[in-house]
Amino acid sequence: MPSFAEITLQGNFFLLFGLWWSIKYPLKYVLQRRNAESQPSHWIPCIDIIEGTAKAFFALGGILVEQFLPDGPRMTLYDDKTQHWVQLINWQHMTMYLFYGFSGVVDVLAHSQLKLPVGLDRLLLAMALFTEGFLFHFHDYQGAPLTEHLYSLLLIAIFGAAFCSLLEVFLRDHILLELLRASLFILQGSWFWQIGFVLYPTWGGPAWNQEDQGNKSFLTMCFFWHYAVGLLVMCINGSFSRCCPNGCSISLEDVDVELDLPSCLRRKKQEVDPVLLPETGAE
Repeated sequence: MPSFAEITLQGNFFLLFGLWWSIKYPLKYVLQRRNAESQPSHWIPCIDIIEGTAKAFFALGGILVEQFLPDGPRMTLYDDKTQHWVQLINWQHMTMYLFYGFSGVVDVLAHSQLKLPVGLDRLLLAMALFTEGFLFHFHDYQGAPLTEHLYSLLLIAIFGAAFCSLLEVFLRDHILLELLRASLFILQGSWFWQIGFVLYPTWGGPAWNQEDQGNKSFLTMCFFWHYAVGLLVMCINGSFSRCCPNGCSISLEDVDVELDLPSCLRRKKQEVDPVLLPETGAE
């Protein structure tokens, strides 16, 4: 059976990437509009490579955790003695991490010399999200209606992000789709934490009543509170990303690396104290 640590680990995975994207994509959008007439910044592919590497390593860590926990299956899928499957829930979570690992590897290869088709990285991300969604949809909740309701709400965020990523295959670098995907990842990550607190109370109190209809109504409302908070966080991060480049408007490609700070300061000084030109030719 899953534990609070396993569920929050999944939440941290999605929450981290959602928060990072809520900063990365507004900053990327502002810089691209500012440098529309010049060459794109070279740091963007480097950031994508680091992001894909981090995604692959996170996925690998999740696979190892699901398999080699004290109560994990330890790479045993079927027990011949008992004639039963071994910890299928852990295997399902491992499958989810596996596809996200594929997505991270393709993110890295997309910026290599292999010249992969444009949009393949978003296609693999959409496949990972669809895989996660179907795994949780066909999950065995053992007749617990509240648990099933919690995960059915989670499917809204999962399949929403999946369709968004699929659209990005054809609408590349669409800022609205990127921000929508980021918000749904934040929602998914925070909701995993909510599931952990509901199903595995860490304060030692009684578990939530699985049959109480009021619990379902409250958690449905709470789900959209999570999304409202996520949108607020995105607005704050987006405002920070928009204000961050305003400190110096010089493109890094036009400035020598060793002299970029003095050049920036001189440029700002000239903008503040312009030289007065003579009014007449004689002067």
